[in-house]
Formats: sequence, structure tokens, C-alpha cells
Amino acid sequence: MQQSFMSALYKNFLGSSPEWYKLAIVSFLVINPLLFFFVSPYIAGWALVLEFIFTLAMALKCYPLQPGGLLAIEAVMIGMTSPKQVMHEVTVNLEVILLLVFMVAGIYFMKNLLLFLFTKIITKVKSKTIVSLMFCFTSAFLSAFLDALTVIAVIISVGVGFYSVYHKVASGKEQHHEHDHTEDHHLGEYSRGDLDQFRAYLRNLLMHAGVGTALGGVCTIVGEPQNLIIGQQAGWDFLEFAIRMSPVTFPVLIAGLITCVLLEKVKWFGYGAQLSDNVRQVLIDFDEDATKNRTKRDNVKLIMQGVIAIWLIVALALHLAAVGLIGLTVIIFATVFTGVTDEHQIGHAFEEALPFTALLAVFFAVVAVIIDQQLFTPVITWVLTFEGNMQLVMFYLANGFLSMVSDNVFVGTVYITEVTKALAAGQITRDQFDLLAVAINTGTNLPSVATPNGQAAFLFLLTSALAPLIRLSYGRMVIMAFPYTIVLTIVGLIAISSGHLADSTQSLYDSGLIQHHTEVPGAHAPSAH
Repeated sequence: MQQSFMSALYKNFLGSSPEWYKLAIVSFLVINPLLFFFVSPYIAGWALVLEFIFTLAMALKCYPLQPGGLLAIEAVMIGMTSPKQVMHEVTVNLEVILLLVFMVAGIYFMKNLLLFLFTKIITKVKSKTIVSLMFCFTSAFLSAFLDALTVIAVIISVGVGFYSVYHKVASGKEQHHEHDHTEDHHLGEYSRGDLDQFRAYLRNLLMHAGVGTALGGVCTIVGEPQNLIIGQQAGWDFLEFAIRMSPVTFPVLIAGLITCVLLEKVKWFGYGAQLSDNVRQVLIDFDEDATKNRTKRDNVKLIMQGVIAIWLIVALALHLAAVGLIGLTVIIFATVFTGVTDEHQIGHAFEEALPFTALLAVFFAVVAVIIDQQLFTPVITWVLTFEGNMQLVMFYLANGFLSMVSDNVFVGTVYITEVTKALAAGQITRDQFDLLAVAINTGTNLPSVATPNGQAAFLFLLTSALAPLIRLSYGRMVIMAFPYTIVLTIVGLIAISSGHLADSTQSLYDSGLIQHHTEVPGAHAPSAH
């Protein structure tokens, strides 16, 4: 009885995950307390970070919430961090949580409009290179004024729409039939080949769009959460922030768009997949069929979704409220004016984001361990020993490296706070502080595209319902992001290390576009958690 109970318990543990994966997680749970109590809390902290990254990398084997959650719970239980610190991290990041809960659900109710618009683009524009460039540039432009997670949620919604349309037809069903697009057993062998090619095509577009959110997000004070924190510490408004970043962000944006085109031309790193004639015809037929059968009520729904989209852009651009609260207004408007009144219909909208929201809360527990065990302190102390232009370079590289393995919001906050302290202590000048703020912001935004855990938008994409459908794994994301990582990091590094940033900033002073600051900033800015 005892043996059968233990056997059943082990089989239930992490469900259908591979045996080697289960053993790995059990090993982590055994090793961590031993490292913490008998070796070094610092080493145990880094081991936890690497183990959590492992669970992200194996997201297609098991959703990271369960194994990552076990590791986080154990970390709290053995004293690597405290429930209070975890709660503090969740509280500090409440706006991000609200964004995921409400904004992603809001986008769900606008999927008909999004599918309508993007179907027109893909069926009318036959050049894959131009389509990829449009996805990358549009994501960059929107991310400069909106939130990167909102933008990637739109792209994911579009991707799921395209995939489900073709998968239904390839399975031999009509558009009005019920269909589960996660099952492939109805597909013929010929259709499977087209589907694999279509998956590669969608992977290309999603990765170009994901990198686009980083290209645009680095440019403005509202592009990423850490930008706002850095801008507040420095005392910069929207325009000054964009101008000060431009010596680095403008050449990086151009280089990123050129990289997008080149990758589609040379077809390296998994890019260059084309839309087959069969799939294109399915999408064209779907568009024509949808147009023919669209009623007056359907047209009014599309119009109202367009009006709501305008409201969304205006509200976000003017920052009328927290992003999540604006998302809640989108849910209300979109359901009211499109006839959605059933609780279960509304419930479906939250299915995509809530698992990731829970995973993000687990991630905040890992960040709490990073803080309590001071895992980044040696790096910060070392970087502050450099001076002049080399200090800019080291801040840029250190921020980039740490952002690859941690939360770039946390890294940016820690570094800008330390630099503010150095200015207050007279260790650096105000002009050097301003240059360091640029290096910190670009460092946390650009090299961090290397890994899904470096960018929240990438992590959301990896853990979305679309990722397993198009076979987008952690490893594949790292490989596809690699050329972008190299180009963006090097171009940003050249702009900073060559003296271009300092020279351009001086020219901006001389032209009167920006003014010298003399005060010690950050008196009322947020702390480093």
C-alpha cells in the first residue's frame, strides 16, 4: 500500500513531464537548502536564479509556474527571503500585474478588428521582407508610446487568429464549425508540411515584433517601466528623455531595422520562412468569406472596436490612468458595444494572461531573493570603481548582463539609485550622472533581448498559448534573438564607448535643446525596492 501510494504520488508529481525533468526539480529542491545552510547563502541565491531560468527554458516540457513556484516557496521557507519582501515586490509591481490582468483581456475583445486589419496586410503584401519590416517597425513605434506588453499581446492575438483559421481549414472543417486548433490528429500529411512552414512564418513575425518592442521601448520615458524610474530620478520630462537617449537609440533603431531585412534575405537563425501559396489562399478565402457573410451588426462591431482602439491609444499616450485601469475600460467598452453579456464569454478573455500573472508573482519572489542575498552588489561595487567614459561602458555592459538573467526593471532601479547616491556623495558630477543614466537605460533595454527572462514581453510570448502551437521554445527564442542581441549591443556600445554620446550631448547643450542640470536628483523617486 505504501509503495503504491509513493508510486502514484511520484507519477502525479509534475504530471506528464519527462522523468529526467522531474528528477532535476527534485534535485534542485534537495540541493538548495544544503547550499544555503552549509556552503553560502550567496551561492545558494545564484543557484536559485539559474534553476528558475532552467524552468523557463523548459517551458514546453512543463509550464514554469509549478516548478518555479516550488523553488520560490522553498526559498521563502528556508529564509533566503521573506513573505514580506515578496509582498513588497508584488506591491511595487502592482501596475504590471493590473496590466496583465485587464489589458490582455481587453485586447481579447478586439481580436476581430485586429484579425481583420492584419489579414489585409498579410494577404495584400506578398513580400515577406516588407511584412517583417512592418511588424518590427510598427511594434517599435507603438512601444515608444504604449506598453511593450500591450503591444506583444496584440501581436499574440493576431498570431492565434491566423493559426486557428488555417488549422481549421487544414483539418477539413468549415469556418462555422467548432474546432480545437491545439490538436493535429485531423491533419493530412500534405497539410502538416504547410502547417510547419506556417509555424515558422509566424515565429519569424513574432520575433521581429518582439525585438521591435525593445527598439521602441528604449526610446521614451513611457516605453518601459525602468525608463520612467530613471527619468524621474534624473528629473527629465518626456521630450528631454527622448532627446538625451537619441544619440544611442536612433542608430540602434536603424541597425535593428536593417538587421530585420538582412535576416529575411540571408535566411539565417531560422528566419526567411515564406507563406506558402496554400496557406495564403486559405487566408484570402477566409477574408473573402468573412467579408461576404459580415452583417450590419458585425460591421458596427468592427467600427466600435476601431473607436475603442483610438481611445486606448489616446488614453495610454496621455497617461490618463494606470495602464491596467485603461485596460479595464477597454473590457467594459468592448463588451458593452459588441453585445457580450455572458459571464462565461468574459471569463475566456482572462485565460491567456492569468497563468502568466501567477508566474510573474513567482518571479518577484526570485527577485526578492536577489535583493535579500545582495546577489548584484559585487558587480555594482566593481563598476563604480571605473571613471570617465570607461565607467559608461562598464555600466552599459553590467546592466546588459544582469538584465539577461534578472528583471531589467529591478536592475535599472538598483543602478540608478546607486548612481544617485554617488552624485549626492560628490563621487561624480551632474553631467556624468546624466550620461550614466543614458548608459543604464540603454543597457537594461538592449542586451536584455538575449533571453526571454530579460524582457517581460519576450517572457509573455514564451509562456503564451501561442508559443507551443508554433513550436517557439526558450532555446529557439535565444537562437532567433542572437543576431539582434549582437547587433543592438554592439551598436549601443559603440555609441557610448566612442565618445559619441558625450559629444552629442554637448552638441545638444550648445543648441539649447536640453539644459544643464545642477541639482541632486531623485529626492522623491522610487527606491530600489
